[in-house]
Amino acid sequence: MTRRKPAVPVATTPSYSDRTSRSEQPYSTNSDVTLTQEGQASSISMSPTSTDAPKAGDSAHLINADLLIPGRGEPRSKMSVIVQDGKITSVQPTSSVPPPFKKLPTTEVPVLLPGLWDCHTHLLGATSFNFSELLTTSPPALAGARISRNVHDILMSGFTSIRDLGGYALEVSKAVDEGTLVGPHIYSAGAAISQTSGHGDIYDLPSGFVTSCLGVRDTQANAFAPATGPLLLADGVDECRRAVRLLTRRGAQCIKVFASGGVLSIADDPLRQQFSLDELKVIVEEANRAGRIVAAHCHGKVGIMAALHAGCHTIEHGTYMDEECVELMKRKGAVYVPTRTIVKIGVDHPELMSPESYRKMLETAKHHRAAYRLAVRSGVKIALGTDLGISAPTTHPLALGNSGGELAYAVSDGGMDSLSAIEAATAMGPEVLGDLGMAPKTGQIAVGYDADLIALTANPLHNMDLFKHPKNITHVWKSGKLFKSPTSASAAFPL
Repeated sequence: MTRRKPAVPVATTPSYSDRTSRSEQPYSTNSDVTLTQEGQASSISMSPTSTDAPKAGDSAHLINADLLIPGRGEPRSKMSVIVQDGKITSVQPTSSVPPPFKKLPTTEVPVLLPGLWDCHTHLLGATSFNFSELLTTSPPALAGARISRNVHDILMSGFTSIRDLGGYALEVSKAVDEGTLVGPHIYSAGAAISQTSGHGDIYDLPSGFVTSCLGVRDTQANAFAPATGPLLLADGVDECRRAVRLLTRRGAQCIKVFASGGVLSIADDPLRQQFSLDELKVIVEEANRAGRIVAAHCHGKVGIMAALHAGCHTIEHGTYMDEECVELMKRKGAVYVPTRTIVKIGVDHPELMSPESYRKMLETAKHHRAAYRLAVRSGVKIALGTDLGISAPTTHPLALGNSGGELAYAVSDGGMDSLSAIEAATAMGPEVLGDLGMAPKTGQIAVGYDADLIALTANPLHNMDLFKHPKNITHVWKSGKLFKSPTSASAAFPL
């Protein structure tokens, strides 16, 4: 797919003087370089093994890392990465970098990783888990204003890509792409598709009002029309087909369906399947025809099995997953997105949800960890996502921008080793968009990949809690452009 134009980056590559690795000498940036024989400052156009002199007119810079964790593969010490025009053009030992390339503008870091992915977010602009807020006190303009802070915080925490599964992300992403906002690459489902009386229905508002706002039959222009909202209601095969087509028209890069009841909705049961198998199949059929995969929200086993038989590509939550579920997931090649953060932290915040939702949160929390560990032991493909969706400063533990804990929970709760958890948050990210043409080439430090990169203060393989605190993310590059460094960052929203 075509990569979006990145937002306005930090203008220069500043020195990094807070080094925490072996030497006491600070890192520095060499920005005063003359690379051509004529004495003109420039950078290069090169192959991974090129030793030719740099050519004027191109853009490139060099990153030297004490430790490189590539996303997929083993870590390597003393490695150098050359970035040109937003792409990684060389990955090689620092000792092997040809002399002309050592004159490039250079950044030295202790640890270099691919930019992280949060594969399950909601850019809703909501301040609680009260769904009725979406149709009453949080119109799209207000939601967008709140989200403008969220996308900034997400990028500053080291997450260079997110998959949004129900919210205003398609609209906000336009502001990020044009440079109005600073944020990650956004891949969005637009609205999540629910049946009437399903997880996406809003039970404490009149049915007629909700249907007029969210139903696929009513596409009149209003503030909460299906064309722009975070939720869609569809019943029957024809409406399900229309829902997918509306979302494709809106620009969705994937499709999200509620295949079981949920926790944060009031009256539906997480153990019960939602949508018939025929409805789920037509959603997948229509999405695949348009080059999109389907992500299925599932808690109960019957919903998981139905979603898999229908052809859904990712299973979100998977709370009551058992051996039969994981075996079918492996046969189908489906990807599991556990969303441990919302469970781990949500149980500590009853004030954000209704009493009934909190009761369901406590009940599902009893089973989620065991399902997660079963998936890990069984070899299911796993990508990490948080299910965060609260618009608040990052001092709130459930606010967007606090995604880093998901990596730590993958180890402590899911039973992954640290390197596998990092792979699930990097190289596995594009795989949640499938192989139908929507996935970017990112998530790995390898030649030809997009230069979405982050640097850390220390080795996360020894302490995964480093990801929980954005202060430990010293540098963020998105499409090769520097957006965060120790001395310069897009700090538009100070705490």
